[in-house]
Order: sequence, then C-alpha cells, then structure tokens
Amino acid sequence: MHYVKNIIAADVSSAVFLASYLRYTGIRKDYVSSLEIVDIQRYKMIKKADKVRAALNERMHLPFVFVIGKN
Repeated sequence: MHYVKNIIAADVSSAVFLASYLRYTGIRKDYVSSLEIVDIQRYKMIKKADKVRAALNERMHLPFVFVIGKN
C-alpha cells in the first residue's frame, strides 16, 4: 500500500513505524547542528556537525563526554 510522504508498506503498523523513523532521522540531522560535544578526557570541544554526529554514535558510553547546546 502507498501511504503519505511516499511510504510504501505492507500494513498500517509498518507504515506508522516508517513514518516515525523518517521524522526521527530528519529531526536528528537538523538537531545535530545545534549541539557541541565536550570531551574532558581528551581536553577538546567538537563543534562541526559531522564530527558531532560521529561522536554521538561512538563516544556517548564513555565517562566525561558531555553533549551541550550552542547558545
């Protein structure tokens, strides 16, 4: 079946999941540009969006790594 925003799914629950995941990825891509990472262990601040995205994926389980919002 063909749903809103060109989502093609076999049933309604799959379409709802795909729509919410599409919205989540869009928000996350836009939201990353307004964040910075402070890594106290390495004494550095990460400000570029692509490096912030990578740090969110790989460093968030480490202690003394903090996500802050830009003002």
